[in-house]
Amino acid sequence: MPVTAICPGSYDPVTNGHLDIITRAASSFDRVVVGVVRDPAHKKMMFTVEERVEFISTALAQLDNIEVDVFTELVVDFARRWGARTMVKGLRVIADFEWEFQMNHLNRLLAPEVETMYLMSSSQYSFVSSSGVKEIAAYGGEIDQLVPPQVAARIKQIFPVARGGAPVSPQE
Repeated sequence: MPVTAICPGSYDPVTNGHLDIITRAASSFDRVVVGVVRDPAHKKMMFTVEERVEFISTALAQLDNIEVDVFTELVVDFARRWGARTMVKGLRVIADFEWEFQMNHLNRLLAPEVETMYLMSSSQYSFVSSSGVKEIAAYGGEIDQLVPPQVAARIKQIFPVARGGAPVSPQE
């Protein structure tokens, strides 16, 4: 029976830091299911769930032990649905640790059989966050080194540099 882990997140957008964590997890497990939360309760999404799934699927197409799925339930229930006993999360900074520490205790209360494994971000990605990428793009900054090419292209459609980083309004 293959050993399955999940890598849950909102991935709005997926960054090269996310891809690094997922790829590293894929080298330790037979199967890694990237769980894309459909509508996170605490975030407003820039991209649709379909776009986020496509970005991840395209960026990780070369790995044959990765699957991408959407979830709407508690993350521990998503893990159970896939038969995963391990959830892999990345840590960059102290603030990540504080949040993940709280979530770990809640998840263990709900599902003691699901263990969380934390991977420290690679140094070149320790400062990269989805919100940071969106902020840089909104002001016309360069994001090509931070996200996969298809993500950078899509973000540049939303925040064209020619407009000083102002988002394109829906009626344009």
